[in-house]
Amino acid sequence: MHTNTKGLRTALLGAMLALAAIAAPAQALDTTNVAFIQTSTAPTSIPVGHLEFCKSHRDDCRPHANPVTAVSLDDQRWQQLLNINAYVNQTVTPVTDEDLYKVAEFWTYPNGYGDCEDYALEKRRQLIGAGWPASTLLMAVVKQANGEGHAVLLVRTDRGDLVLDNQVGSVDLWSQTPYKFVKRQSQADAGQWVDMMDDRNITITAAIQ
Repeated sequence: MHTNTKGLRTALLGAMLALAAIAAPAQALDTTNVAFIQTSTAPTSIPVGHLEFCKSHRDDCRPHANPVTAVSLDDQRWQQLLNINAYVNQTVTPVTDEDLYKVAEFWTYPNGYGDCEDYALEKRRQLIGAGWPASTLLMAVVKQANGEGHAVLLVRTDRGDLVLDNQVGSVDLWSQTPYKFVKRQSQADAGQWVDMMDDRNITITAAIQ
């Protein structure tokens, strides 16, 4: 997928502004709130890259015995999101799969180099290592305004669905990004995907495969 990394300009400021725009969590979490992107209930097609990734990383693609709906976003976890997002964006050099692996699509953990999905996979791995529930860390496929496919990490918190992206330094609410959200991993099963219902009026010039 396309990688066009921007500098980590004003990462902390942008992240805090995004967080401030999210409503405070209610007593009982309402995931039908606009802060959460809605999904279909039935499974959808799995991206080829993730399907191949799961063949060699089976532990990363298992059903979740007790899925957590959303993680409670306190100050410590918020800082972890900012730190891990910034660290991976700074330490991985963007290279396309064509240039690195001589194939159109190859999902894997970065070895110092990687494409957009590799950044997202690494952020997911590091957050799981920091104690985050895997069921709240979801690989997602989106369309950019130019129609090109892109991958991000979608983090489901009690403040809404937040996006960790290699193209910007901030951590933003999904609806504050310029992307059309297509599908993501299932919260019940990391090896399955579901369609996302993004009805915002965003111009897309081409379709993703």
